Amino acid sequence: MVSERDGLEARLRAVEEALERIGTSGDERGTCRELAGFLFRTLCDAAAVDMTGRGGVHGRVAQAGATDLLRDPSPGAPPAVRSLDHGRTVETWTGQAGGRPLYLVSVRLAGPGGGEAYGRLLAVRAGRDFDDHEAATLHFAARLAGVHIGYARRQAATEKTALDLQRALVSEPGRPHPNLEIASRYLPVGLRSLVGGDWFETVRLHFGRTLLVVGDVMGHGLDAAVDMNAYRSVLREVASTELAPHRVLRRLDTLSASDDRRRPATCLLVRIDPARGIALYASAGHLPPAVFGGDGTGELLDVPVGPPLGTGIGGYEALARPISADQTLLLYTDGLVERRGEDIDTSLARLAGLRLAPGAPVEDIVTAVCDGLDAHHAEDDVAVLAARLRPRPVPPAGR
Repeated sequence: MVSERDGLEARLRAVEEALERIGTSGDERGTCRELAGFLFRTLCDAAAVDMTGRGGVHGRVAQAGATDLLRDPSPGAPPAVRSLDHGRTVETWTGQAGGRPLYLVSVRLAGPGGGEAYGRLLAVRAGRDFDDHEAATLHFAARLAGVHIGYARRQAATEKTALDLQRALVSEPGRPHPNLEIASRYLPVGLRSLVGGDWFETVRLHFGRTLLVVGDVMGHGLDAAVDMNAYRSVLREVASTELAPHRVLRRLDTLSASDDRRRPATCLLVRIDPARGIALYASAGHLPPAVFGGDGTGELLDVPVGPPLGTGIGGYEALARPISADQTLLLYTDGLVERRGEDIDTSLARLAGLRLAPGAPVEDIVTAVCDGLDAHHAEDDVAVLAARLRPRPVPPAGR
C-alpha cells in the first residue's frame, strides 16, 4: 500500500512532468494529444480527450493506450461524484472487463477559472482504482491542458482576425486605368502561422497614369496588419497629390516617423505612364522589381534603394525606364524569393532566371512565377503584383 508521503511525492513528480509535456505544441489538438499521451505513460491504461461540438456532442480528438477500455464500464449507471482537495471533483464509474475490475474517471476540460467548457478527459485503469493523489493529478493535467487550449483558441482568433483583415486589404487592389493589365496574388503562410504585413495597391492618377505599390510592414501579427492598413490609407491620400514616386515615399516616411508606434515598412512604387511608355521607380528598402520580356526572359532592375519608411531619414531617388507592351513588370514581397540559410543574391537570381511562356497572359505569368519559386511552401507571406501595358487598338485601314 502506498503511503501518504509516497503518494504526495509521486503527485509532485507527475505535476512537474505535466508542466513540461503538456502545451508544448501551442495547438489545440496537439495539446489534447499531449494530455492523453502523458496520462497513459504515467497513470492509466488508456486516456482520451473528447471535445464538445455543436449540440453538446462530444467528438474524440485524441486517445492513447488500450482504447478498447475507453467505454462506460457500467452502461446506464450514473457516475459517482468524487470530491478531492480544494473543492475539486471528478466523476467515476466502476465495472468489470475480462474478469478484472475497471475504473473510469471523467474530468471536465475548461478554461481558466472553470469558465468555458471545452470537453472532457477520460482515464481508465484495470485492476486498481485511482487514489486521491492520482485523481488530483488527473484533475491538474486536465486544468493545465484547459489553460493551453484557451490560449490556443485566443491566439487562433487573433490570427484569423489579422488574416481576414489582411486578405480584405490585399485581395481587392484599386482599379488601374484600362490601359494597364494587372494580376495579383496573396499567399499567406497559414492560419496557424504568424500573419505579416504584406500588401499591394494600384492608384489611378491623371493623364492615364497608374501608381503600382507593394510593401511589407516589419514584424507579424495583428499589429503588423493594422499598421499595413495605416500605410495603405496614407499612401492613397499622398499619391492623389500627383507627387513623383520618390516624393511620395519622402512624405510617407515623414508622416510615419512622427508616430513612434508605427512599425517600419519597406515599399516599392512604380508610376507607369502608358502614353509615354515610361515607368518611374522609387524604393524604400524593398527588393528590386523584375521585368520579363516578350521572349519570357527576366531581369532585375537596379532601382536606387532608400531606407525603410518610418525611419525619418529620407533620401529617396527615382529611376526612369522605358516600358513596352511586350514586357511584364513584377513587384513582390520577400516571401516570394527568400529562403532560410540562402544568400539573397542567390534567391533573386532564381527569380531572374525563370523562363516564362512568351506572350502568356498576365495572370498566367503570376501563376508561373509562384509555381516556379514554390511560393505555396514559402516561409513567409507572399504578395505579388504584375502589370503590363494594354496594347492600343489599331484603327481600321482607311481611317
